[in-house]
Amino acid sequence: MRIDGHQHFWQYSPSEHIWMTEEMNILKRDYLPDDIIPLLKSIGFDGTITVQARQMLKETDWLLELSDQKEFMKGVVGWVDLCSSELRSQLEKYSKHLKFKGVRHVVHDEPDDKFMLRDDFQRGIAQLQEFGLTYDLLLYPRHLPIAIKLVEKFPDQPFVVDHISKPAIKEKLVSPWQEDLRALAMLDNVYCKLSGMVTEASWHQWAPDDFKKYSDIVLDAFGLDRVMIGSDWPVCTLSSDYRSAMNIVIDYVQEFPIGTREKILGENCARFYRVTV
Repeated sequence: MRIDGHQHFWQYSPSEHIWMTEEMNILKRDYLPDDIIPLLKSIGFDGTITVQARQMLKETDWLLELSDQKEFMKGVVGWVDLCSSELRSQLEKYSKHLKFKGVRHVVHDEPDDKFMLRDDFQRGIAQLQEFGLTYDLLLYPRHLPIAIKLVEKFPDQPFVVDHISKPAIKEKLVSPWQEDLRALAMLDNVYCKLSGMVTEASWHQWAPDDFKKYSDIVLDAFGLDRVMIGSDWPVCTLSSDYRSAMNIVIDYVQEFPIGTREKILGENCARFYRVTV
């Protein structure tokens, strides 16, 4: 099974999608399941992991409702209030849904770079394992040392880094991102998504070779069993069409044996998010 490990849906609302700036006008419309189905078919992929784009419980409700209607939605990474005293009741509710696989908080938009070290946030993370849930780390490179401190406290909690932590691909910089990412990868409960790279490059002016050294660093750090492909659709359309964004990784892994290739294109994702056929 080949799985796009990271994509979004939304019904555009200016008041709820405030992160969409003027230069992101292409995103300011509805993006719904029927829009991605032909894109998946065009590259021979079987399904997706759908990830939250709004920090509200109604987002999680809506995504799970969509997943009930669409077989290709293999899992949902939703939002719950990890800092809330009501967190347990939220987790009890959503974990009853078979496609509720994990949780994400938009940490990189928090004013406090050390948000992940807050006691209330960590009390929330501590409850996820009981419900068999993963946690998506949405970070900028400056957050990686903080993420290391978080993950070290929860060695049995599955984590995954979204968008390889958004290094400065446009500026062709690798340090200190690569050193910090390697340190995080030493913790074997952390996976990484080869996703979101096109939006960190020069929009619509990149070449596939721009991403090779970043992919090499990720594979060398995490190994072949903890890396998964993701499109970040429709955000990727800021800089690319869907097929081209996915082909960055699909073409990159063609040099690998077929067994390794299939790990990165779906099997690792299915194992991490506990996806069944």
